[in-house]
Amino acid sequence: MTNDEFRMTKEIRNPKPETSPRAPRWLFSSFAIRPSFVIRPFVLRHSLLALFSSAAFADSPRPTLPPEQRTNGKQTLVAVGKVAQPVLACSARIESLLGRPVCAATIVGIDGYILTKASEAPDLEKVRLKLTEGRTAELREIHRDVRFDLVLAQAVGLSKLRAANFGATRSLSHGQWLCSSSGASREPRIGIISANHRQIPGNGAALGIRMDEKAPKEAQGVRIIGIATDSPAEAAGLQAEDVILSIADEPVAQFKSVHEIVNKRQPGEYVEVRYLREGKEESCRVRLASRTKVIQNWEGEDFANGGISLRTDGFPDALQHDIPLAPSDMGGPLATLDGKIVGINIARVDRVTTFALPVESFWTEIQQWINADRHPPKAQAAE
Repeated sequence: MTNDEFRMTKEIRNPKPETSPRAPRWLFSSFAIRPSFVIRPFVLRHSLLALFSSAAFADSPRPTLPPEQRTNGKQTLVAVGKVAQPVLACSARIESLLGRPVCAATIVGIDGYILTKASEAPDLEKVRLKLTEGRTAELREIHRDVRFDLVLAQAVGLSKLRAANFGATRSLSHGQWLCSSSGASREPRIGIISANHRQIPGNGAALGIRMDEKAPKEAQGVRIIGIATDSPAEAAGLQAEDVILSIADEPVAQFKSVHEIVNKRQPGEYVEVRYLREGKEESCRVRLASRTKVIQNWEGEDFANGGISLRTDGFPDALQHDIPLAPSDMGGPLATLDGKIVGINIARVDRVTTFALPVESFWTEIQQWINADRHPPKAQAAE
């Protein structure tokens, strides 16, 4: 053994006490070796063995459950089938007159009163209610509330329906199981509470366009230079190089005007857009979406789960859960596994997040609206 090797071995066995508060250099790099240090053969062999063992372990497949045994697999859903019955009994669908699914609905009165997501059903004259057994009915709008994004309506000619049995949400905690339904066949879905009650601040509405800050030469307006995928602008047929002349009958002379006009409105609201395309003036009707939705989509979020809701924020109180639902499932009931309806699904936010309105935030007012509709004030005799 050389003198250097002997000195290094002695230092390793009897390290000098630290005289400085600084951390040893080897903490910053696993390959920082002093010049006098000699790697012994047995150390090298053991290090390589550990390295290869770790690599082999990392390459080994992780055990996974078969799809049918996962949270929303067939076997699991069969087990919760009876639990889902109260949810399915008070669920209904809102569909277009051609049968296209629009959103879900929650039955809140045996005489046909229902609640659904207002921004997904802006015109009830163009949709109808479809019950789980197949019956359909026209809807009569009673009250539309922007705060909750709810609309109260009544199914014309239907009675003796199964209404939601509401229960409190204040005792619910993180990780507690919940149940809802999804799709036209109203299949049960389960998941857990993933966040506390909280207010969801509004981030404004958006068209989903990028605008040129320079004024166009051909007209007084704002030139579009980009259209977001799956945005209100794309759905309405707007294109890059179109020049916006007015929105909701308000002329726009600069790009800031567009933001000001759109931000005064709610996601789900329609606005008339007048624009210039290749020298010809045209117009279209655009249904606004939450700015959050547009930004997320523009930044490349994963919407393979069917997308997110038109309105995803601006709620006074919300309960967050991770049940895999689609935007067309919003408006439907949310229940505990003992059958108590604790809220209404109101916004699909991303592939793992859904917001629901807790029953305490809306049910007192809904009952007042129903009571006022059932017992309207009597007409006063003219004097």
